[in-house]
Amino acid sequence: MPNGVACSVSNCSYWNQGNRCGAQEIAIEVDSHAKNHWNEEFAEEFYGHKDSARMSSVTCCLTFQPKSSDK
Repeated sequence: MPNGVACSVSNCSYWNQGNRCGAQEIAIEVDSHAKNHWNEEFAEEFYGHKDSARMSSVTCCLTFQPKSSDK
């Protein structure tokens, strides 16, 4: 089911025709935290952290998974 999120990364396994993300949920992070492993923390204040971004170019979609090459 399309979620209405536009995406131009056509090599993602969730990419659908019409530049739409086909993932049921997406995870987005600011680039400075993209490599952090928030799910390894045990306190809610770390897992449910909030950030702000001044512009979209400093954000990263963590949902991205490359399409498998065996297709």
